[in-house]
Amino acid sequence: DEIVRETMLQLHKSFITPLEREEIHQLITYLDEILDLIQDVAHTVSLYNVSYITPEAISLSKLCLACSERVRAAVALLASMDNGPQILMLCHEVDQLESQADREMRRAMSALFREQPDVRELIKEKAIYELLETITDYCEDVADIIEGIVLENS
Repeated sequence: DEIVRETMLQLHKSFITPLEREEIHQLITYLDEILDLIQDVAHTVSLYNVSYITPEAISLSKLCLACSERVRAAVALLASMDNGPQILMLCHEVDQLESQADREMRRAMSALFREQPDVRELIKEKAIYELLETITDYCEDVADIIEGIVLENS
């Protein structure tokens, strides 16, 4: 949150920015949201006293990690528009991973409602699955913003 505040302060102080102000604002906002959601998952696991992480949650977590790694790599490459092809490839990979997370989420929810007899456990698992899938949605949003930046500047 401190990085977001400092970035916004610098954004408003700077006369010339390397990217459009709105693009920088969108990027920092969505990146912060990704971090907040990751923190929310950890807090939810603790708050709900989750003692067992399901294979579905592990699978969704791996997809979150893969998306986050590609977002980080794409953001790092934004320093030069010469990196456009690599950035666009990373953005495409994020899109594919997010689609995979959507499929995994549907599969996990279907299994959850068919197989989980304990309503409290169902509520816990459902909340965690939804948070994890939302992380991939925000990663895709960041990838879309980055893709727009690259296409506008190439």
